[in-house]
Amino acid sequence: MLLRFDPLRELDRLSDNVGTRTWAGIAPLDAYRKGDEFHVFVDLPGVTPQGIDLTVERNVLTVRAERRWAGEEGIEVLVSERPQGEITRRLFLGESLDTDGISANYEDGVLHLVVPVRERAKARKVVVGASRQGVIETKEAEVPNNGAVPVGA
Repeated sequence: MLLRFDPLRELDRLSDNVGTRTWAGIAPLDAYRKGDEFHVFVDLPGVTPQGIDLTVERNVLTVRAERRWAGEEGIEVLVSERPQGEITRRLFLGESLDTDGISANYEDGVLHLVVPVRERAKARKVVVGASRQGVIETKEAEVPNNGAVPVGA
């Protein structure tokens, strides 16, 4: 499972409010499970696929991206509200997820990650067997003609 708590995200948000126009902490994401896969969608508008860096270390998936606007000489900037710079998002992956099988696709400003569940962590049926130990089987004893019941029957 994906862990929802990200202690570094709050620090990113705090640093966002300290004078610089960075976009740390504002790349929203959605995550859901479908069958044996987790799907994560991260909004990264204005980033090229080559500008995205994905790393996995000790069950932490780190998404890094950078968006820069390079003004041309002779341009007078009237408004600059779109945040620039590097963004880092960390996803804490549970032990049941296969970090080697992660796939990523970037289209229309959205990074789509697919994280499969490990084979050993998938739900499976367990067959319940019957034990004869301690079970008393009953069988009909043959009664002799004289009506006496044999010993041990």
